[in-house]
Order: sequence, then structure tokens, then C-alpha cells
Amino acid sequence: MARDRKRHDKPETTMPSPRDGNSFSWGDALFLYIEREGQPLNIAGVSVFEGKMKRADVMKFITAKLPRIPRFCQRVVFPPLDLGLPRWEMDPNFDIRNHIREVKLKHGTEQELKALAGKIVSARLDRQRPLWDFTLVRLQGNRTGMVARMHHCLTDGIAGVGSMNVIMDTTPTPAPQPLPHKPARVEPPTPKDAGAVLLNGLLKSYSSLVEGALTLHSGLLNMAQEAVAHPAAPPAEMIRMVSELAAPAERLPFNIVCQGPQKFAWAELRLDEIKAVKNACETTVNDVVLAVVTSAFARYASLRGVQLKGRSLRIVIPVNVRGDGSTHEMGNQISFVPVAVPLDIDDPVKLLAEVHQRVEFLKRSHAAELVGMFGGALSTLPSAFWSHIGPVASQLPLSLCNTICTNVPGPQVPLYLMGHKMLAWYPWVPIGGLMGINCAILTYNGTAFFGFTGDVHAAPDLERLEKFVDVSFEELKKAVASGAAAPQPRKRERPNARIPLSKTPAKSRRRKAPVKVAPATTEAAAVQEQPTEEQERQTMAVSA
Repeated sequence: MARDRKRHDKPETTMPSPRDGNSFSWGDALFLYIEREGQPLNIAGVSVFEGKMKRADVMKFITAKLPRIPRFCQRVVFPPLDLGLPRWEMDPNFDIRNHIREVKLKHGTEQELKALAGKIVSARLDRQRPLWDFTLVRLQGNRTGMVARMHHCLTDGIAGVGSMNVIMDTTPTPAPQPLPHKPARVEPPTPKDAGAVLLNGLLKSYSSLVEGALTLHSGLLNMAQEAVAHPAAPPAEMIRMVSELAAPAERLPFNIVCQGPQKFAWAELRLDEIKAVKNACETTVNDVVLAVVTSAFARYASLRGVQLKGRSLRIVIPVNVRGDGSTHEMGNQISFVPVAVPLDIDDPVKLLAEVHQRVEFLKRSHAAELVGMFGGALSTLPSAFWSHIGPVASQLPLSLCNTICTNVPGPQVPLYLMGHKMLAWYPWVPIGGLMGINCAILTYNGTAFFGFTGDVHAAPDLERLEKFVDVSFEELKKAVASGAAAPQPRKRERPNARIPLSKTPAKSRRRKAPVKVAPATTEAAAVQEQPTEEQERQTMAVSA
């Protein structure tokens, strides 16, 4: 009990509103503008808990947490004629019953839970209400499932995990949450003069345009100055990289326009085993995950009749740009890094080395900053333009990438909801455009949970990826444990040595001493983890 009292004395975590309070950022608003029927832009997580939970109890518990997540009580308000960015305002008709639901499954199986999650996340959230909801289901084995859905304009993957951390506890005994005797009443916003609202929208639209233009100008100026002062520095490499990234990605069978509905598949790997491989090969957790995902996609593409020789998989990796690594701020604070990985590397250790080499190159090149500047250029276009063009643009045959893969670091201790331990936490990332399959990885309590989202027309056999993840990782573990060489990144012989981005690497030389993977426990792996690894996992994080 003393340990619980100590836990309750800690200051409570809240999810504050970012920047200037209730105003949207351009990035947040974009997720509203490009959403359409068949392409809802929700992020979600499917959790499995011990024991049974009643809807009435969950509603009461979540209600007590709402003051710590103000966005959960706010709805979107659009400006007149879409002049300016939307705002968040308190919902005067907020009712927790609209956001906590319960569904009865026929048998309570895992397959039924997957089907239900796909059905829920395939639907658009009601924009007249706060953009989130939780759905409870009873599962076999005295367990409870929960599908937590939030709109992407509300949060990215990092903040989504932060929100769930606020709702749940780290001990079986929840901290006391005093409830008010009467629910606080939200007064409807005072009507504003139409002319004043229109003028305010015009001013904000102009301000957003100027801000985007200044961001773009500043970024280009810094890049030019660094390229002139240090020709061998990353900006010079980045300029050479642009030509390849600007070229369209070669489509794979699942790269078709998403029309819905969507389906869900998942898998899981032990985090200590992933860390053992990354330690043996001197890479990172993210590198191992990307190598496994690439290998799984290669198997899936081959099954669909793709000849892999000379083909590559262009993966877009969301990057967390929160400077302090904080997860306690709502909204989207992400950029993107596109990495092209060959699909025709059969040796899993060589594939891992290639992934590591390419990701490190993109870090040196500051590719995320380049993408951020591109976003700054797009933000100079008026909001009215995006509100009308966004849904159309999302259906154009633009092959910018093949898939998105986001890796979100979660807590490495058990979480509890009303004293019920969370056993599993499968992430969901939205699909759209020509990306018929996307992937999210969430590391929680010693396990890496993989979630694959697929359009039913683009990936009717999405569940095959579950087995391919397991097979690919087993193959990688065996290759490392058997003493296969772990190729190191090639040393650059001259300052401007170019790293090829589209060709399959030559066979690497065998090292004299074999690399062995020693059995590792979660605790041991945690000790081996360097501080820079945690920073790297926070930086190279998902969402979408």
C-alpha cells in the first residue's frame, strides 16, 4: 500500500493544447481536408485487458479523466467560407455516452475482434462531436477488448500513446479520481458578428501563408549557406538525393486507390529478441523492425506474382519533431522520411545492414527537414483551396511511396484500466491515396506489437502478413545466431562519396569471427540499451 500512496502523490500528467491553444495548425487541418468517404483518417489502438469491465464503470472512470485531456471535450469549428484554419471549441452538448460504446460479439474470438476493429475504423467520426470514441467488447477467456479511435487531426501516434497513458495507471490500484457532484455545464459560445469572423479568418489565412513562406525561405537559405560553407556536409548529399525521391515509386499490387472498407491484421515479437539482434549487428531497434517489415512485404509481393529482381519498397517513416521528446502535447508534430529498400536481398543480415546504411544516410542528409520545408511550401496555399482539392487529390494516381511504417515507443511497464491489466496493444495507422497497406509498430511492456491496415480491395489476403512477420524475424535470428557476417556500413573513401540508393548492394565480405546472439532477457536488454537508442526511438516514431 505504501508503494501505491507514493504513486498517487506524484503530479498528474495532462495533455495540454499545443502552441496558441485552440487554433489548428496547418498540418492538423490537412488531415480534415483530405479525408473522404472510403478514406477516414483515424488512428486507433486495439487493446486486450484481463477480466471484465462494465460500460457504466468505464464511462464514470473516463469522465473523471476528462479535465486532464481538454481536447476530448472539444469539437471542430470551421471558419466561414474556409477562410482561415479551423478551431477547437468546447462542445456544449457533450455526452460521454456518445463516446463510450459496447458491442456484443457472437463468440468473443480474436478474429471477431479484428473484424469489428476494421468496421469501426472504416467509418468517419461525427464532426459535430469531439473526434474520439472507445468501443468495449467481451472476449473469450474472461477478457475485455477495447477499440480506441481518435481522428488524426486530434493527435499523432506519439500523442495518442500519451493520451492513453493519462487515462490508464501504472499500478493495479488506480489513483483516486474525485468526481464533481454535478457535471460542469458548458455554455454555448457567444455568437460573433459575421463580419468580424470573416475578417478574423482572412487575417489568420494571411498569417498562415506568411508563416509558411518564411519557414520555406529560412530553410532554403540555411541549406544554401551550409552547402557553400561545407560542400561535403549533409546538405550537399541531400541535394543529390532529391532526384531519386522525386521520382515516382514503382507500384506494387496493393498500390491502388483506397475505396474501403478496411481490415486489420496483427502480429507481435519479443522486444528483447529484437534488441539482441540489433546489438549483435550494431544497428538499432528501428533498423531491425524495418528489415523485418521489408522482408514480410517482399514475401507478400512475391506471392502476388511480383518479380523482385531490381525492385524496391519505398517506405515513408513518420519522424517525431518534438524537440524535448515529450508525449504530453496534443496535435501533430511529425515530419516524414522516405527510404527505399531493395526487395531482392535474400540474405536477412545483408538486408538489415542495407536498411541501417540507408536510414543513417537519410539522417545525415536531414531529409526530414527537407520534407518539412516542402510542407511549409504547401501551407502557403489558402485553406479554402485545400478544403475543396484535398478529397480529390487523395484519389489521384500519385505514386509517392509504397507504404507507411511508423514505430511508436510505448511504456515498458504494464498499464491498467480500472485495475485491469492491459495484455496487448495493437496499433492502427490509416491508409489512403495509393497506399493500400500501411504498418504501425507499438512497443509496450517488452513486446513489439505490429498492426497492418489494408484496403479490402488492395489486400484481400492481408492476414498473410502476420505469418510473414514471424517467418522473416525467425530467419533473421537464425542467420545471426548461426554466425552469418553482419556487414558494416561502407566507409566513404572521399568526402563526397555517393551512397547508391536504388541498386542492390554487392556481396559483403565474411568476417573472421562469427556473430552470435546470446540469450537475452527483457531486463538484460534494457541494461544494454544506450541513452541514444531511447532518443532514436523517440525521434523515429509513427504515426499516421
